[in-house]
Amino acid sequence: MSYTNITNIGIHHTDAIRGLSFYKEELNILEERLFEVASKNNSFEARQGIEHFQNQFVIQHNNIHDLRHKFEKHETNMAVDANSHMGRVSQVFIEEEQNLLNDYRNLEKIIKELRREFNQFLSKWM
Repeated sequence: MSYTNITNIGIHHTDAIRGLSFYKEELNILEERLFEVASKNNSFEARQGIEHFQNQFVIQHNNIHDLRHKFEKHETNMAVDANSHMGRVSQVFIEEEQNLLNDYRNLEKIIKELRREFNQFLSKWM
């Protein structure tokens, strides 16, 4: 079985966790702006958009929570493996880390697209 030094993994892992925190906070800010729009507009079309974005924000908050949990669980499992192998982890963990980072990049794309769509919505209703 192939092993690698755990320090090679930690940087990307930490960056992703920080990114998830950033996006969580950004969604909170977007929700505040959505509340402003909701308080000023009660047309059917505006309400449809408001409901759409409320749902999307909830979904993305859940996605952030779930992915953060996966990263934390992965980190714990890597630490156990590293303790068993003098600071080195199995190649399996490297592959799992790549999958998690891919999931993070996909989530990042989704949130950026959601932000773009929301800004278009805001320009119409603010």
